[in-house]
Formats: sequence, structure tokens, C-alpha cells
Amino acid sequence: MIHVQQMLAAVIEKYELGYQTSLFLRIVVAGVFGYLIGYERKSRYKGAGMRTHAIVAMGAALMMVVSKYGFRDIPNFDASRIAAQIVSGIGFLGAGVIFIKNNSVSGLTTAAGIWATAGVGMAIGAGCYYMGGGASLLLIFTQIILHDVPFLAKEPYRSMLKISTSNYDSLVKDLFNMLGEEKIRVLNVKIGKSKDITKVELDLLYPAGYEKNDLILKWSADKRIESING
Repeated sequence: MIHVQQMLAAVIEKYELGYQTSLFLRIVVAGVFGYLIGYERKSRYKGAGMRTHAIVAMGAALMMVVSKYGFRDIPNFDASRIAAQIVSGIGFLGAGVIFIKNNSVSGLTTAAGIWATAGVGMAIGAGCYYMGGGASLLLIFTQIILHDVPFLAKEPYRSMLKISTSNYDSLVKDLFNMLGEEKIRVLNVKIGKSKDITKVELDLLYPAGYEKNDLILKWSADKRIESING
């Protein structure tokens, strides 16, 4: 009887080891897909790259595995509770890569990518390999094509232009005429005077695809301008 029990325990232990190994492989696969998504972000010198995306995917897969298979000894457990918290909880990482400077927002695409990568990890953790792998490829494809194809990637953007001048009246007239011709919208104007120098801050909305550096370089050659940056 004892021998039978020992054999049964060995079989159960072997089955459990194989079962947990298969679940562990899901975490590994999720990490690979997360790494691939992060590689695209890293190639564009974004703050959250390969390691961040890989860890997010593996962490989400681990929590999904625990959520689905970690409570088998408890009858009628709710397998969705932990999974539901991943969707909302991953937001703190996304918030950490969003930056606002001079009324210009950056990092939104990376934040959305981190959130979606968590979804990939959850899919792999749940055993949906094709769905998780397909979603990974779709994410990478979307990030690449919407960044590199001009008519899909370009959007109007907002930025500040700061000018110091000793010839305010004539300069502002010419500048505003040029902005109108270039279809650059002036959203807000701030003017400060100090002795003979007038400082002008313009909150501008540039058209899609407009190179603001060309504007700065062009006007930096104007002798009426003491300094210009934006």
C-alpha cells in the first residue's frame, strides 16, 4: 500500500512539474514578444525600451497564469480578479513615460505600447499563443508604419517659440505675416519688456510635417532678433 502511494505521489509530482513547466514557457514566450515590441521603441531612442516591455509582458503573463491556475485548490474561485487589476494597475508605468514640456506632450505612444504589451502578456499567460503573437506583430507593424509613412504619421503639433528683439514693431508684423503664409496658427502670445529688449513668447500650432527648425534657422539670420529658440 505504501509503495503504491509513493508511486502515485511520484506520478503526481512529475505531472505537476511538467504542468508548471508548460506554464513557465508561457512567461518566456511573453517576454520574447515584449522584447520585440520594446526593440521598436528602443530604435527610436524612447525612454521605455526592450527591458521595460519584456518585463511588463512577463509580469502580466505571470499574473495571468496565477489568476487562472494558481487557485485550483479553491472551489468556485474567480479567475478574472487578478487579470482585471493588470489592466488598471499597469497605468502607473504609462504615466511615468509621458512628459509635458512647453505645451507639447510626448511619450503617449510608448505609454499606450506598454499598456498593450501587458495585454499581450495576459493573452500568452492565458494560453492564447496565436492571439498574443498576432497582437505583438500588429503592435510592431502599427508603430512602424504610423511613424514612417508620412501621410499616416504626420499630425499638427504644438510648440513654443521664444524671441528676444530690440525692434519689436517691425519684427512682429513681418513674423505674423510669415506665420499666416505658412499656415501656422498663433494660439497665445506673451510679451515682456526689459529696457530696450522685448521678449515675445508665441504658443504655435504647426501644420502636419512642418519643420520648425527651418523656421528658427531662417529667422535667426534676421539682425533684428537678439535670440530665438523653440
